[in-house]
Amino acid sequence: MNIERTENGEEIILTVEGRVDANTSRELQDAIIMAFQSANKLVVDFAKVEYVASAGLRALLLGQKTAVSKAGSMKLTHVAEAVMEVLNMTGFASILTIE
Repeated sequence: MNIERTENGEEIILTVEGRVDANTSRELQDAIIMAFQSANKLVVDFAKVEYVASAGLRALLLGQKTAVSKAGSMKLTHVAEAVMEVLNMTGFASILTIE
């Protein structure tokens, strides 16, 4: 998995590529936490994510909780159909902001 960080004014964009699973979810979690240390708005671009496991869902949930605690926002963008199915089946689609 690769994560590219871009700053765009008051928001940070994390472009994620690859699989978000037990081996890589900690990297995503750390990137999300670091992003919220310098901004209150976070966009996580999932256009190049083909798979997300439960560990990856936990990282996204932690990001959502961090956003709420900082009175900020986190949104997922460009979510692939296969990943969206996982988010729908687990109920995460109703917890996260997805565009």
